[in-house]
Amino acid sequence: MRRLTYFELRKIFSRRLTQIAFLVVLLLSFLLGFSSYQNKYAFDGNSNEGSGKTAVEIDQEIASKYGGILTDEKVRQMMTDFAPKNDLHGMNAAYLYQNAMQSAAFTRFSDLDGNWNGRSVSDVFGDEEVRIGYVDGWLSTSGNMTEVFIVLSLAIIVMTAPVFAGEYEGVDNIILTSKYGRTKCTAAKAAASILAAVLTTALTAAFNLILAFVFYGKAGLDCSILFAPASYVEGSIPFNITCGTLLKYQIALAFTCALSITGITLLISAVSRRQIAALVASASIFLFPILLPVSETNPLFRTIGLLPVYHVQFISLMSVEQMSNGMLYAVWAIPTALILLSLGIFVSRRAFAHHQVT
Repeated sequence: MRRLTYFELRKIFSRRLTQIAFLVVLLLSFLLGFSSYQNKYAFDGNSNEGSGKTAVEIDQEIASKYGGILTDEKVRQMMTDFAPKNDLHGMNAAYLYQNAMQSAAFTRFSDLDGNWNGRSVSDVFGDEEVRIGYVDGWLSTSGNMTEVFIVLSLAIIVMTAPVFAGEYEGVDNIILTSKYGRTKCTAAKAAASILAAVLTTALTAAFNLILAFVFYGKAGLDCSILFAPASYVEGSIPFNITCGTLLKYQIALAFTCALSITGITLLISAVSRRQIAALVASASIFLFPILLPVSETNPLFRTIGLLPVYHVQFISLMSVEQMSNGMLYAVWAIPTALILLSLGIFVSRRAFAHHQVT
């Protein structure tokens, strides 16, 4: 069985289309990570201004000055230090951007002219103890990985679609008439598909995290996403979790998506007679839920949000609710993935094993 699984795994990774798809995922990861890093901008309110590496250093220096638990005193100090020195010409100061810390403060504590609006930390965050620091780099990484994991999911479909459907072009006669063709061979195909999906997901996540460590260091992983600059949708998750916890959830959901889409694609591959049909059908099933007019406030979203495409578009799923044990509703993606994977393995093995050969 182990040798059969290894053989099937080699078949998956030896396909030219598989290699191209995975290279596209890695290239996209690098381009998004590098462009985000290069496009960083920061101005400390005095004389230091820059982009790229300089901007990151300025933001990290500012974060070290105000870092720690957010207090009313820190808020007032930031509002004073970053007060606009020029006329805003009617622009809402909440949209003014000098640096990441200033943007986060002005979004929540500024009036139209850039003065303190009188709100306290408890007015904005309730009883939550919010730890602030340099979160800009990690939130950029999270946003980039959302796009990368969507492309990765399509790459997994490309890898998995030919597993059964590709054999119907003549090789099925050889496989299904062999001694273990209807038993161990079908099991090896399913096992190899799962291993391929898990390995590519792990490598992609590791590659993106290594890039982030190189560009931004590890500072900010223990800081709350609630005090995020205005441009980050991650800050809309209504729970006081750290950047590190956010990334753990995101990567875990990337794995549940990979397993879910592997199960779905195996099923489609086994009942299809053409690889291209299996690929198109699987990709359509994966992407279709985002076309449904179901808002995040609709009770139906609790079910729709557990479909694989929302595992990688994780912001919506993580915003649903926090359960009584402190875990987020998003953890239900785990049993969902196991159900879809189990169903895909069972149906695909049965469909391929009972295929009539001529």
